[in-house]
Amino acid sequence: MSDTAETDEALMARYANGDVPSFEALYRRHELRVWRYLERNIRNRATADELMQEVWFAVARDAQHYQPTARFSTWLFTIAHNRMIDSLRANRRQTSLDELGYEADVVIDQLMAEPSAGPVAAAVARDQATALTRAVEGLPDDQREVFLLQIEGDLSVEEIATITKSSFETTKSRLRYARTKLRESLKEYA
Repeated sequence: MSDTAETDEALMARYANGDVPSFEALYRRHELRVWRYLERNIRNRATADELMQEVWFAVARDAQHYQPTARFSTWLFTIAHNRMIDSLRANRRQTSLDELGYEADVVIDQLMAEPSAGPVAAAVARDQATALTRAVEGLPDDQREVFLLQIEGDLSVEEIATITKSSFETTKSRLRYARTKLRESLKEYA
């Protein structure tokens, strides 16, 4: 059976029973989303890389104890969130000077949809990606975190509330404020 047809929970159970390719399938399926969540919150690629390793070591270490009481991605992003919070607390005074180095999926999709658009469209898309990145980085920490958990983690408001240890209503408000601020910041690109 291909790893795309198997649920994350089934792959995790198989890995807990010693099936290493199941872990590799889970990693391939979730690595980019988890890394982007970490990097966009931490704003430091090296730290995001380190945290990414810690997250997947934790998944491997805790595989025997994993209980599918929630979606695997909720469990995974909870681990990522906790590692990120621990890192932020430990390195509060550290400031990242890394350049913006990634583009938004939406802009990439636009470029792929219009291959004949040429260099002008590519330049506009890069500008849009930079504006989106800056707008997300400009959000208050609590709003950016819940926004990225929803976008990168594909998580529900309830799952995000659980991960961030916030009430459902607080989480919902943070998401609403984040979207409003992003819309306002990106008006000229609409």
